[in-house]
Amino acid sequence: MRSGIAERLAEIVGERHVLSRPSELLVYNSDGLPGYRRQPRLAVFPGTREETIAVVRLLADEGLPFVPRGAGTGLSGGALADDIVVIGLHRLKKILSLDVENRRATVEPGVVNLRLNKHVAPHGLLYAPDPSSEAACTIGGNVAENAGGPHCLKYGVTLNHVLAMTVVLPSGELVELGSKVGERDGYDLRGAFIGSEGCFGLALDITVKLMTKPQAVRTLLADFTSVDQAAHVTSAIIASGIVPAALEFMDGPTIRVVEDSIYAAGYPRDAEAILLIELDGLEAGVSADLEAVRRICLDGGARNVKVARDDAERMKLWQGRKKAFGAMGRLAPHLIVQDAVIPRTRLPDILATIRAIGEKYGVVVCNVFHAGDGNLHPNIAYSADDPAESERVHKAMTEIMQACIDAGGSITGEHGVGLDKMGYMESIFSESSLNAMCELRAVFDPERRSNPGKVVPVHACKEWHAVPGGRLRMDT
Repeated sequence: MRSGIAERLAEIVGERHVLSRPSELLVYNSDGLPGYRRQPRLAVFPGTREETIAVVRLLADEGLPFVPRGAGTGLSGGALADDIVVIGLHRLKKILSLDVENRRATVEPGVVNLRLNKHVAPHGLLYAPDPSSEAACTIGGNVAENAGGPHCLKYGVTLNHVLAMTVVLPSGELVELGSKVGERDGYDLRGAFIGSEGCFGLALDITVKLMTKPQAVRTLLADFTSVDQAAHVTSAIIASGIVPAALEFMDGPTIRVVEDSIYAAGYPRDAEAILLIELDGLEAGVSADLEAVRRICLDGGARNVKVARDDAERMKLWQGRKKAFGAMGRLAPHLIVQDAVIPRTRLPDILATIRAIGEKYGVVVCNVFHAGDGNLHPNIAYSADDPAESERVHKAMTEIMQACIDAGGSITGEHGVGLDKMGYMESIFSESSLNAMCELRAVFDPERRSNPGKVVPVHACKEWHAVPGGRLRMDT
């Protein structure tokens, strides 16, 4: 880093909002996937739009790389900075406007999902994307990862709910992407930016679509004595023509770790699988769908189908699902989480394969995932301080990911590629496709200074000038 860069950043954001001591930066050396650690050289936290622009332009003038970071809840190592600058955006947390009549809101990137929903709830509105980390994750981070959540089965992912953004490119140039009032002619640059994992720049403000709260919501819990039964019922529900708002799957090991934690939701401990099914819409339609889904579950082998009696019971059922990853912290100090997507009809086969792989390597795989759209989340709790155990875990996950690819699946549904899944990119994309991704990135960031060394393997980019891992030298 050029001499005095920390002081110059402090002149923009204030001295207390620039961190440089290694001990201060420890909290930023990982994200929600603790298996990857990278120590940043500096962290800077702008508090306004103007400060953010000034920080990006200063780094551009100096030719320095940086990594945008929101709440750090990501699960792919995508917000880690290896000896370069972190730009933390969590101080940009204003809800700039709310248009109730047209059902849209404009927010800064540091606004937390749950806070936005609390803000719009008195108007009978909601923001549909609901990642499990909704109490902490930010809208800006959701844009970077194209985050989903349980209700994306019916309502779609972040891409489907963002109308427009003001973006500062790594060069410091400001651009408007999308349109607040509807479709805009020309290329969908808004769509290109969403899911770019911080490699195209930073969003300064984001205009999102809101929806009216459904008239009726019913949440069902179906429990099974076998994983195979629950997997087949998942396909049967979708095949019936009913599209639930959410259709979530938890296996026996996950059920028991949740029930042993403070997030206990009343799941039957002796079940080998449960389906958490939510239906919403008009009262009459929901009531009819509920009876149809109940019958499909019972015909498919469910021991019991419970319907939440009220909002309190519904929220308790959802708490267990959304806090399952946190509950796994009881098992071991580290957790590896995967995020493959497979054709829904392959669920029974893949779940059997995952179990066999776990037994082969002597590890317990906890499966909790978005069954309705085939978005798997196999998890293994382990100790990264045990080299032998770490090797077994990573071999198991590699085989699981390859099995999902072989089944016609993809390597990520919502967590992103980041550092974690770069090794799989060449398994699903051709050389020309990877090169096209690099060329698209060059349109937004020709110097590749924004989140370098992420998503696309470095050697796939023909004109990549960074050193391996995106770590550019910065002299103190």
